[in-house]
Amino acid sequence: MSELTAHLDLPLGIHAPGAARRAVTALLEGWGFRDEEWLDAAAVVTSELVTNAVRHGGGCVEFTAEAHEGRVVLSVADGSSVVPRRRDPDGVGGRGIAVIEALSARWGVHDHEGGKRVWVELRPYPGRPVRSPGSARGERR
Repeated sequence: MSELTAHLDLPLGIHAPGAARRAVTALLEGWGFRDEEWLDAAAVVTSELVTNAVRHGGGCVEFTAEAHEGRVVLSVADGSSVVPRRRDPDGVGGRGIAVIEALSARWGVHDHEGGKRVWVELRPYPGRPVRSPGSARGERR
């Protein structure tokens, strides 16, 4: 499988998480990932990442998806240098990091242009993508 990368700039606001969820699902399906449960987990992780960036970040929100050798990493960059942390849930939130941890293999934070980039490595895909993402015709490799 070749390395694939996609970048999406999202406007700040309440519609950003939903737009990112739809975009990552379409993108990963286009790359050949078809398992519905796995795609749902990727969509939820994306929504949590973007929601946290919109609520607690600042500046533009940049979403990136990368796939290489069956490993998929999703990340969101924002303008805040405050590192996310697990906190006790309340009526407003506090569940995002717990959800990300439950649905992913691992996650972390990198400095990014005065802000941060939060990345999440998804759990391994169950099996092989339906078509090889590097293939325009969909033949199996």
